[in-house]
Amino acid sequence: MGKGRSGVPAGVMDWMIAVGVAAALLVTGLSGERPGGQLGLLGHALLVGGGLALVARRRAPVAVLVVTGLCAAGYQAVGFDVPAVAYLFAVYAAVRAGHRTVAVVASVGLLALLPPAALASGLHDTGEAFARARGALELAWLIAAGAAGEALRQAERRADEAERTREETARRRADEERLHIARELHDSLTHQISIIKVQSEVAVHVARKRGERVPDALLAIQEAGREASRELRATLEALRDDDTAPPHGLDHIPELVERAGRVGLAATLTVEGPRHDVSAAVGRTAYRIVQEALTNVVRHASAATASVRIDYRPGALAVRVDDDGEATPGTVPAPGIGLLGMRERVTALGGRLRAGPRDDHGFTVQAELPVDVTP
Repeated sequence: MGKGRSGVPAGVMDWMIAVGVAAALLVTGLSGERPGGQLGLLGHALLVGGGLALVARRRAPVAVLVVTGLCAAGYQAVGFDVPAVAYLFAVYAAVRAGHRTVAVVASVGLLALLPPAALASGLHDTGEAFARARGALELAWLIAAGAAGEALRQAERRADEAERTREETARRRADEERLHIARELHDSLTHQISIIKVQSEVAVHVARKRGERVPDALLAIQEAGREASRELRATLEALRDDDTAPPHGLDHIPELVERAGRVGLAATLTVEGPRHDVSAAVGRTAYRIVQEALTNVVRHASAATASVRIDYRPGALAVRVDDDGEATPGTVPAPGIGLLGMRERVTALGGRLRAGPRDDHGFTVQAELPVDVTP
């Protein structure tokens, strides 16, 4: 339940206003000229009912507008000369909700209905009935109620627009900063790492060609250069992967499986369940999970086969990658950058990720991502 500016829950505030208006109408009706008997009871009920109807003005402003208008005409018809205060509140609520045309039409109808209603009570002649009806619903107050509702509606619309503009500006600045970091990393690190990688590989190649023993330190430098180059490329790709470029998603996963097959890994792809649309963020995350999992299989698992499974479930997308590598139960996977990145992506979407050894041997990466299914 939302809260108003005073901190009072909106539902409680609605009840306070409705009860207050109903009490004010009833007191006004009791203090003035009124009929007795059954008509009196009916008039009292209409006064209270018109006020209490305001409790639903947020949820059903048009219905409340109609009910309060009919109640005002009703208690005028049975002889209660009481201003239509509840109807003015209903006009304000309807205009604030954007129902300006309905409020105008309903008000014109009520203005036409009140004089006959006052005449029907039998307590007034024609001139007095028209005067009583005009007093029950003063045009100035009616216009003021509509203007107040319209002013607040416009203020709320401008506030929403300002909030949306702030979010878009912040997102644009974040994108610009991300691309700036990518350029800086590319300019400052790519060249140096490439030189280290090339020189270490040349040194290893020359040593082996001469039949010399390759020092362990040189082999370590060669491997570190390759790893740093791969990680830097992955980082730059992630930084540049913004919404302005066509993102990788579920449709690109078959390419990942095919690419893994070209480097000697027997990879298969299985898609189950009735396919439904998912958001770009979910599709991109599923792609990254499969990409990182297959990369780890090729790099570290010494596996011969791998299977990728995409399962469309009601309200969720499940992604699973299994391999038959050397991992055994009880083995704790090293918390590498790739695995941490997968977990962060999945957690950011409210999903769950499990990565660990299988019961026999091999490794499993399994994620479940919540989706909003649109029919």
